[in-house]
Amino acid sequence: MPRRRTSSSASSTAPSAAPRNRTPQPVRVRRRSFGDFVKAFLAFVVLLVLVVGVPLALATQIGWPLPDGAPGLDWLQREITVKTFLNILTVVVWFAWAQFTACVLVEVKAALSGVGVPGRVPGSGPSQLLARQLVAALLLVGATAASLTPGLSQLGQSMEGNQKPSVAAAQQTPGIFAQQQEQAAGTASALAEQAGQAAARADGGSAAHGDTKYYRIQPPEGRHHDSLWEIADRHLGDGRRYKEIFELNKDRVQPDGSKLSEASLIRPGWIMEMPGDARGGELVEMPDEAPNVSEQVRQQISDYARTGDHAQGGGGSGAQGGGSGAHGGGDNAQVSLPEQRPAPATPATPAPSAGQEHAATPAAADHSFGLPEALLTAPLLAAGLLGALGRRRRQALWQSALGSVGGRRGMEPPTPTGDAQDVQDALLVGADPEGVRLLDRALRGLAAALTAESRPLPVVYAAWMGGNGDLHLQLAQPAGKPPAPWQLGQDQTFWMLARADAERYEDADTAAPYPGLVSLGTMDDSRLLLNLESVPGIVSLGGTEADRTAVFASVAAELATNGWSDRMTITLVGFGEDLTPLAPNRIRHLDGFEDLFETMSAETRQRRGALGAAGHDSVLTGRTGPAQHTRWAPHLVLLATQPSDEDALRLAELAADAGRLGIGYLVGTEGTDLPGAAWEMRITGEGKLLAPLLGLELEAQTLPAAQRRAVVELFTDADPEHGPGGSDGPGGASGTANTPPFLVDISEQGRPAVYARLVGSYEIIGLDAPDDDRSALLHEALALLLLHREGVHPRVLSSALWPRGVTADVRDALLERLRAWLGTEPDGTPRLATDATGRLTLAKSVVSDLDVLRSLYYEATQGRGVGSRQVRGRLLTDALVLVRGPLLADRPEGRYRWLTHEIVDAQLPLLVADTGLALCEFHLEKDRAEKAIEALNAALRTAPADERLWHELLRATHATGDPDRLRALAADLVGRSGARGVPPRTEALLDELLPTWRDGVAAAG
Repeated sequence: MPRRRTSSSASSTAPSAAPRNRTPQPVRVRRRSFGDFVKAFLAFVVLLVLVVGVPLALATQIGWPLPDGAPGLDWLQREITVKTFLNILTVVVWFAWAQFTACVLVEVKAALSGVGVPGRVPGSGPSQLLARQLVAALLLVGATAASLTPGLSQLGQSMEGNQKPSVAAAQQTPGIFAQQQEQAAGTASALAEQAGQAAARADGGSAAHGDTKYYRIQPPEGRHHDSLWEIADRHLGDGRRYKEIFELNKDRVQPDGSKLSEASLIRPGWIMEMPGDARGGELVEMPDEAPNVSEQVRQQISDYARTGDHAQGGGGSGAQGGGSGAHGGGDNAQVSLPEQRPAPATPATPAPSAGQEHAATPAAADHSFGLPEALLTAPLLAAGLLGALGRRRRQALWQSALGSVGGRRGMEPPTPTGDAQDVQDALLVGADPEGVRLLDRALRGLAAALTAESRPLPVVYAAWMGGNGDLHLQLAQPAGKPPAPWQLGQDQTFWMLARADAERYEDADTAAPYPGLVSLGTMDDSRLLLNLESVPGIVSLGGTEADRTAVFASVAAELATNGWSDRMTITLVGFGEDLTPLAPNRIRHLDGFEDLFETMSAETRQRRGALGAAGHDSVLTGRTGPAQHTRWAPHLVLLATQPSDEDALRLAELAADAGRLGIGYLVGTEGTDLPGAAWEMRITGEGKLLAPLLGLELEAQTLPAAQRRAVVELFTDADPEHGPGGSDGPGGASGTANTPPFLVDISEQGRPAVYARLVGSYEIIGLDAPDDDRSALLHEALALLLLHREGVHPRVLSSALWPRGVTADVRDALLERLRAWLGTEPDGTPRLATDATGRLTLAKSVVSDLDVLRSLYYEATQGRGVGSRQVRGRLLTDALVLVRGPLLADRPEGRYRWLTHEIVDAQLPLLVADTGLALCEFHLEKDRAEKAIEALNAALRTAPADERLWHELLRATHATGDPDRLRALAADLVGRSGARGVPPRTEALLDELLPTWRDGVAAAG
């Protein structure tokens, strides 16, 4: 799959550079209405009355209720009068006022600090709820639901352009929620540069900008931060005109020394030149005519005005584009990507590299050949699904081998067709199992290191994964210096781990620290994983129902199958009942909101109580130390349909403490307002995941309906109880699933033209040895095709041979060499052909010993051997002779990594064991115990862990009538069992055949 890269050597100002446009898509942001101001005013009045009016009224009308001096003993003997009763009542009111005032102070502090959830005032549930609602209503005029989140208002503001000083650029890391940084040295340098520019222009500066207007980015108000969208909405009448402001100001030096490089990254104190038709009281006209601003600000605006011609390359043209160019300027906007920005984390095509065959250029971006792009661009999701699918298929094989389900023993699973086949190919191409492995080891290694230092896990809001393998964690708040080899990132809230350091991690015996991380999409070729579990509230997702469901399905599928989580519960409401087969132990489906509220209310109470009893402040504390393997698994709720207003309020109250308890909520909404929403996002029809006020614009990761159905079909077909060939399937025990995908003509007339020996060492008969420089690739490609007689997609082949990517011309050249090497049939037909779906297939004259082994076993058990004992014995004996060892026993290190995605390593031992068992049965029918033992021993050399072979070997040895030989075998079997002990079935069989076997074990011990 093609990669998008930004060369680190390219200058951000070079004319030839063509950086991608990453400005936000037009999104309607909810403006504060007149009703909001009314609510805020009423909330202010109520707060004023309760906080100030109540104590004043008590003090002036009733007086201070407490006695002037210390009371004597006679005070207890006085008569209770009306005045005494009023004094007692007054004291109660004073206490109630003090408690409510404390609640207000706690809520205001939490709202202004923007860190953490509000503390709980003891015994003040209703009072604190009232205070929270009043404070929220008061802040409504200065904040939106999306900005009422601790530390999230600066989402995305750390990704600055290439124009930063070299030291700052070297330290910069991709991220979200980044803290704004002051650069004193940069400011001095910028002012010096501006002074030099002013001297060079002499008199021209002011005249060129005589009618230009300026705006100064305002500091945050509570949790509300300025954005170009809102500035354009207020002063130009249309938020979509933010691109004009960006074009007028990009790459111009700001007062703090930095430059505007991305529309979503602006800082308080920056100056913005505005289009000529801008209006509004916050605007400043000609810098020298700004009596309402300080001299310092006036000087900054004046200096900034002099940079316009230099930045724009012409005299004041930006100011003239306001009216007529309302939309044209934004269409041509370009942004410079940071030089140190990592490449994508998918394994398809790496960055250009001269002289390297394993590198693809942007021009080599061949199309997807009909494969679903959604899965090709989701490497972590694809890896999780592929791994889970392999485990499901292995489970089906093992269950079949044990006889719990009839019908597919030792044979291939059902071959997918249509959309399911395309999806399987997309999973093979797009999966990045190495990225999943590094992420899992890095996170567990971090947890183990913190445990060793007796430090708690920090709250992580998100993680960025770059294409170079670097991992960046964004913390909710500074947590000190990270343990080695982790390093601090661009500030105290970023921890960074280089790929080289991550590769040195070993598997750590510790609980998964952040199982709630899930991919949302890519931004500038870096992948964002949001930690749903840590959200202090609800994450809302807007957009059409189909687009929302595609995002929800992707999130659910990755959470259910990812490799960096131990266990979790995923509750789906309003969608996803069909997704349960992906992970029945993790996914559950609820019908409606009432079921959800009842379930989550009980779990919230239980988790809160369990945390209190354990003395932990959050689930993160419970993931380190002695309790790490016994509790604190996350519970993530995905509610696809928007709840009613009443239900939304109930859910918001329920989710207020969710981040601490390890419970996450992702809720779909048709509008932009959802009570309690901490993070607000929106999915567009173009596949963009937007959070304009937070500075996010992602290429969304989705799982559309067609691909979702195909993925589920792969899993259900692999289910031994419900798929084809299972007990409930249409084939049953005698279905077509027993038939190998490719049957070889095993008669003398069916001699193949090309014969490859894969079972054991790799040998090819019938072909000349290829050139040394291409031999390894040609052999590997042929092995892959031989193991997939149904056909191999060209993208799957190239992904298998070149996991890091390759250009289309290199892949096509190899295919031509492979065709020439394999040659043609006598009639001139190439032995390597392309079928109607574009997949590569081999001619029937190209055969492997594995094909022959499958065909011999099939003919012996379901073909000609069924009616002829003599034929059955000969076929089974011939099959067992073919087994020379494990599959591709001498394959070179570093190659054939695609075998990790296959289940042939599980199929071959089962097939060999089935063959040995059938031949054993054949000999025991005629009481030939020695021949049966010989067949079983031959099978055990390839399948030494198959318990069925040991059972039959015990029975065959018992049939010889030699107790000493049976005791020796029992002792050998017990020794092989090791610390785990003898399996229960084997133990029961030993008790039956050799009741004294335990005495021999005790004597040996």
